[in-house]
Amino acid sequence: MIRSALVAMGLFASIATAGPLPLPGAEFPAPVMEEVLLGQLLFYDPILSGSKTVSCATCHHPRFATSDGVSLGLGDGGMGLGPNRQHNPENPPEKRIPRNAPALFNLGAREFTVFFHDGRLEADSSRPGGIRTPLGREMEQGFASALAAQAMFPVLSGDEMAGHYSENEVAQAVRQGVLTGEGGAWDLLAKRVEAIPTYRAMFNPVIGKGTPVAFTDIANVIASFIAFEWRADNSVFDRYLRDGTPLPEPAMRGMDLFYGSAGCASCHSGLFQTDHGFHAIAMPQIGPGKSARFESHSRDTGRMRVTGNPEDAYKFRTPSLRNITRTGPYGHAGSYATLEAVIWHHSDPVKSLMRYDAEQAILPGDRFPDDFRLYANLKELAAIAGANELAPTELSNRQIADLIAFLTTLEDREALNGRLGIPQTVPSGLTVDQ
Repeated sequence: MIRSALVAMGLFASIATAGPLPLPGAEFPAPVMEEVLLGQLLFYDPILSGSKTVSCATCHHPRFATSDGVSLGLGDGGMGLGPNRQHNPENPPEKRIPRNAPALFNLGAREFTVFFHDGRLEADSSRPGGIRTPLGREMEQGFASALAAQAMFPVLSGDEMAGHYSENEVAQAVRQGVLTGEGGAWDLLAKRVEAIPTYRAMFNPVIGKGTPVAFTDIANVIASFIAFEWRADNSVFDRYLRDGTPLPEPAMRGMDLFYGSAGCASCHSGLFQTDHGFHAIAMPQIGPGKSARFESHSRDTGRMRVTGNPEDAYKFRTPSLRNITRTGPYGHAGSYATLEAVIWHHSDPVKSLMRYDAEQAILPGDRFPDDFRLYANLKELAAIAGANELAPTELSNRQIADLIAFLTTLEDREALNGRLGIPQTVPSGLTVDQ
């Protein structure tokens, strides 16, 4: 971030010396290739969606740097990929997915224990299974990590993967609230996968021959694949940290700004440029917002929906900046299409919020009535502005360019390309999005 709450506290002068460069090296689990290869196929297989039309890759595709290239995506009821995704006229989506699809880089690193924009799923040793999730005591046991658990929550979302009301058995189970246990949505999907001979054979060395495939097993191998495929810790910046490989001069100036006077590292700290915390920075709210089915508003109060604490209103998790130059649009609702625009937002969040131009969003398919509905609600805009914790700062065009030059050094080409790539076919025989 460009500024932190330290500004308002009169401590900005100390930021330049308070943000040392991170140390190189991160802890990742050793890959088990039987799990990784199985997870690769399941990640790209639409078999895990209720109507068998959407895969994990639909919204997290390597063509769009493990996101989907749009502000807010279309899940069930959409056709195509990225900005070209359109409504299926025979089964149109009910609404947009309410939040931007986050990138998947380095999620296998041990330090990543909090997931989703609002942190509603996180590692918690005090909870059964070591994970706190929205399902609470109903949560299935057997997930190997918080990453595994979060990777499979989209299958429970009607707008993402489960499907519209009553259009398939998974969607029916979800709408009835039958998620776990025998006959629950996860169980139905696990039985689908186990019924495919190739998958059953591939699970044998992973869980044991004859052991029934549980949904947690599916989640665990997909997490293994994500951790292996998109590990991104060999960028130009990483090499600079490890052995002093020089950065281009503009990037050096940008790095000095990032870890110095611009104060970015006050929140984007650590090796992967995230403090894993939550901050309110007056990001524009577009799309349907985050709400229960009985609610009709278009707002998204972020972390407060998890904690119930008014002090957490409009706070969202600090994203990692690895491969950030390729993962736009930016913000929890993808409000800004370009990196330059979102950096300018950080320099004066409230001003940027109030002057937001809808043309900065990338929304696929036909428009929905609530795409920009919140901008007619001056009271809600004032609430978002009032929660902002970043004071304005001045940045020149050259400084913005230098910051972007530094952020470019965070690109890891091997991770962007993917170590295994996209399979041509999957065992279900369904179409793989290429």
